[in-house]
Amino acid sequence: MPDPNMKSFMRGAVILTVAAIFVKVLSAVYRVPFQNIVGDVGFYIYQQVYPFYGISVALSTYGFPVMISKLVAERKGHPTDLREIIRVSFYVISTAGGFLFILLFFGAERMANGMGDPLLAPLIQLSAFSFLLMPFLTVWRGAYQGLGDMVPTAVSQSGEQLVRVVFILLFAYILIRNEFSLYVTGAGALAGSLMGSLAGIFVLWLYMRRRPLGAREEPAAAQVNRKELIRSLVYRGTAICLASMMLVLMQLMDSFHLYSGLIHAGVNEWEAKVAKGIYDRGQPLLQLGTVVAASLSLTLVPLVTAAYKKQLPKEVDQAIQLALKVSFTISFAAAVGIINIMKPLNSMLFENYDGSDVLSVFCLSIIFSSVILTLSGILQGIGEDFTPAIAVIAGLLFKWAGNYLLIPVYGTMGAAVSTVAALAGIALFLALKIRIKLKTKYLHGYFMAKVLFSASCMTVLLRIWILLSSSFITGMIGNERLQMVMITCSSVFVGAFVFIYVIVKLKLFTDDELRQIPFGSKLEKLSRKIR
Repeated sequence: MPDPNMKSFMRGAVILTVAAIFVKVLSAVYRVPFQNIVGDVGFYIYQQVYPFYGISVALSTYGFPVMISKLVAERKGHPTDLREIIRVSFYVISTAGGFLFILLFFGAERMANGMGDPLLAPLIQLSAFSFLLMPFLTVWRGAYQGLGDMVPTAVSQSGEQLVRVVFILLFAYILIRNEFSLYVTGAGALAGSLMGSLAGIFVLWLYMRRRPLGAREEPAAAQVNRKELIRSLVYRGTAICLASMMLVLMQLMDSFHLYSGLIHAGVNEWEAKVAKGIYDRGQPLLQLGTVVAASLSLTLVPLVTAAYKKQLPKEVDQAIQLALKVSFTISFAAAVGIINIMKPLNSMLFENYDGSDVLSVFCLSIIFSSVILTLSGILQGIGEDFTPAIAVIAGLLFKWAGNYLLIPVYGTMGAAVSTVAALAGIALFLALKIRIKLKTKYLHGYFMAKVLFSASCMTVLLRIWILLSSSFITGMIGNERLQMVMITCSSVFVGAFVFIYVIVKLKLFTDDELRQIPFGSKLEKLSRKIR
């Protein structure tokens, strides 16, 4: 008979996974119309400051709420302790948020100068206000998750992102149409982001009225050790946050290094801003390429955790291999597919081919970031919270050195190479740690050969299809961007079909493995038909 608690847990995990996919896809997609509205320089302005807001989102969505939910889950059934955890957590997060607000608001001018663009200072100050809203989002989400109620978190995340995207695009359109400067438009976009955060708080407040957290009366003193609670939030919470902020911290490093590096290399200000804006086109591609692979593989992490707690090394090994198989296969296919169709894709989304070579190299990050998120999830699932944080710090130092050495010589290509190299180093570090800790076997060479063969088949047929469809479609349709839409969309369908067909024919995943993957039952039926 299935365990009802496990069934409830898996249902909650699915709810959060679906919400996370929706949020990440929307976060990537809105950047395309936004860039089309404001252009490459306007995109540069927004992306220079976005990482500050992105850090607050990571802290209030994937960082501290995870730690708070663990603390609440451990004291589930003790209402007085729950209220104490919420109270202490709110004080700690408020202190952290206040400190970050002060750091950004009063240090904005120095940071903008460090980026090489003093006009960014007011935008950095505006982004600082997101940290004042962080305690409400963080503590309430973490508390509900710890009680096993994932719906408030999922709804608030989805509502926050939806409102944010609507207001960003609305403000950008109105300000550009009324001929305000691109810096004012960037400030409007950040204001739209803050509107999203307020919407997320409002949704959680509505749930708080309907489902209050903790007991209204305190019949006994709380049994929670405050010092231990604060220590867990500060140390373990920060470690989890660092792992969740990996990509946005990489973006922040590029904000400080790339534009200023191009200026020092002799590029004029306008061209440097355009170059940085074109380079930033890679961010939505990275997010879209990573989201499915990481989300599907992370749903398998509870299998690793459960087997590890029961001390079943064989099952742990099998669960890790399956998670890595899913992560690597999907991310590798996404990266290779995007690289093959980069020119028409770039033109379809951003109106020209500029920077396609740089973006192709940058998109190799999809593979490593997906694997890193999977490996980090596995390590955190077995109690190794600090290892991913150490790996991220080491990766950031490597990224800093790479930017310092490569950007003056190779420009945006140097920044792309340093990002890929840093992520590869983090992935290798985490893989070695899991190898040492769990003595697990990694993906066999035979499996890797099958993936490479499948990607090669997809590449060959995609190249042929793009060549044939380009001559056919351009003869039928006069509008160049519509041509790129037709070529890109048809290429995505062809590439996905070929890759899935080949991996099914090669039996890359067994039927038993497919049953454990979300939506794998449909793939299992498809594989039987193909075979």
